[in-house]
Amino acid sequence: MIDLLTAPFVEFAFMRRALAGCVALSASAAPVGVFLTLRRMSLMSEAMSHAILPGAAVGFLVAGLSLPAMTLGGLIAGLAVALLSGFVARSTVLREDASLGAFYLLALAAGVLLISARGSSIDLLHILFGTVLALDDAALMLLGGIATVSLLGLALAYRPLVLECVDPLFLRSVSRASAPVHYAFLGLVVLNLVGGFAALGTLLAVGLMLLPAVSARFWAVDVTGLIPVSIALALASSAIGLLVSYYGDLPSGPAIVLTAGALYLASMLLGIRGGLVWRLVPARHLEA
Repeated sequence: MIDLLTAPFVEFAFMRRALAGCVALSASAAPVGVFLTLRRMSLMSEAMSHAILPGAAVGFLVAGLSLPAMTLGGLIAGLAVALLSGFVARSTVLREDASLGAFYLLALAAGVLLISARGSSIDLLHILFGTVLALDDAALMLLGGIATVSLLGLALAYRPLVLECVDPLFLRSVSRASAPVHYAFLGLVVLNLVGGFAALGTLLAVGLMLLPAVSARFWAVDVTGLIPVSIALALASSAIGLLVSYYGDLPSGPAIVLTAGALYLASMLLGIRGGLVWRLVPARHLEA
């Protein structure tokens, strides 16, 4: 049994690289996903993952399958969509989800149009679904740098982020940090989606960000518990998903996200904090 679990990573360097990249992404994306779920912005990450596409497409058209060019393009496009949607939401009658939906649809259509006009269906699939088993040193350094920046940023903005999740009106009344922290958090979301895009593709990058964070709600009740549980679930999803893809000869990115989905279903059923099975157990009556 131990050989079955360790042999692929011991024998093949590409499996070790894939695992290292997923570990870095899990350590940074899962905590960001926790704050997204607490702020009821879960679907925003899905929209932002598509908003990266036109920037990545421009980088692809300029330099081909170049990681620095596509990463820089995706980062610029994602930040532009995030900042524009936040500005529109704070300056007009539109709410942020509505303005983000409009901008992300425009960005997604522009990205698909650019790739379809100058590339091929293979190029589009490469950008959308990624190549986690083909991570090189540059990709690993990118993922490691993003994880470092994300964890430091969350540590610095931890208190205002938690307060904004609990009582945003109070934070605005006692501090001017609400808007800067909000935009900085959007920047971290975009940064992690760009890192996930390098490993899993734009359509699957959001999987390791949201599914472990949502699953953690069934095992912990506060932020100090949600963050480590979400990271542990993301790491387990990565390792199990890579093993399933290796032995089943399946695409690694979808296997990792489907494994995270299976852990979510298991948490929903068996989680000690509101799981369906525990809800069927009769509660003890209060005693004097």
